[in-house]
Amino acid sequence: MNKEIKKLPHSEVEIKVIVSWDEWKKYLDQASADLSKDMKIPGFRPGKVPKNMVEQKIGKGNILQEAAEKAIQKTYAEILAEGKVDAIGAPKAEILKLAEGNDLEYKIVTAVIPEIKMKSWDDEIKKINKKYKKEGIEIKDEEIDKEINKIAESRAILVTVRREARNGDSVLVDFKVSKNGVPIENGTSQKHPLILGKGVFIPGFEENLIGMKEGEEKKFTLEFPKEYHEKSLAGKPAEFEVKLNLVQERQLPEINDDFAKGLGKFEKLEDLKKSVREGMTEEKKVQVKEKMRSEFLEELIKLAETELPEVLVHQELHKMLGEFEIQLSQMGMNLDGFLEKMSAQGGVASGGKKTREDLENEWKPQAEKRVKSA
Repeated sequence: MNKEIKKLPHSEVEIKVIVSWDEWKKYLDQASADLSKDMKIPGFRPGKVPKNMVEQKIGKGNILQEAAEKAIQKTYAEILAEGKVDAIGAPKAEILKLAEGNDLEYKIVTAVIPEIKMKSWDDEIKKINKKYKKEGIEIKDEEIDKEINKIAESRAILVTVRREARNGDSVLVDFKVSKNGVPIENGTSQKHPLILGKGVFIPGFEENLIGMKEGEEKKFTLEFPKEYHEKSLAGKPAEFEVKLNLVQERQLPEINDDFAKGLGKFEKLEDLKKSVREGMTEEKKVQVKEKMRSEFLEELIKLAETELPEVLVHQELHKMLGEFEIQLSQMGMNLDGFLEKMSAQGGVASGGKKTREDLENEWKPQAEKRVKSA
């Protein structure tokens, strides 16, 4: 087997291969047997029809073609195994010469892992290192207190009360949300758990529950925030019907030495604070490391010169679309519905309906950046 490898633009290579007749003729019998598997000829089992009868039935040219394809698969795999070509994606093969008794000639065009040429990067990386060294890692006392308060809140005791609901209480509420008298999608829930004052719902919802008692019902109107993710509701008024089913007071443990002892190995509150400080310090170290790594990559991408294979960019775009569809599903929407809404809002420069192709064109620069980063 002789081969010639030539570099092409956009990180592709062309491989021209010549396989001698003595080498590839051995695939003829295998090709004949494979092609005869679906033949029904009296007196012969499938796959056992004599070669001359197969030739009469389907023609010598088809057998040669099948044998050539088998030879190409084998020899191309050998070329890749040599490690001189870092091929990616599906190769495009073309037979250049195919005749009985002659050498087989073919060429393959395939994308390869791109070469990256780096401009001088030392100065930029040193700047980032210097910046983070100057900043250092500091854990403030307020951060430790906030973390310990979270631990205390997770150990709150819930006590059912018959009084009106107050800020900080845990409640169970039924609610239905309507717009112009029509219930909105995913706008109904039964016995929904909620801690008043956490600001989980849109502004005004939790405030309307304060002062209500168990079993009480109420109707009120609120306006959705202008930046609300569901564009059909953003900045629009909606009617709320709620029923308060349960009010529970959240009794938090007092944060002292006994509280610390109840968490395990600590003798006093200061031991707990020390442990929390150490844990938060390690966590910040990891965060800083990841942030530095991200900034390193940003700079290196700017300094990298490379020709990206289209196959890698398309793969990344496909991955980005998949990630986006998961995000949409978590909001109760699908991609087609999103595209329709974008079209209705004039999201297509050329007019008409926004398509997946439009999204891919918009996201292509980001996909190329992600491929470079990888």
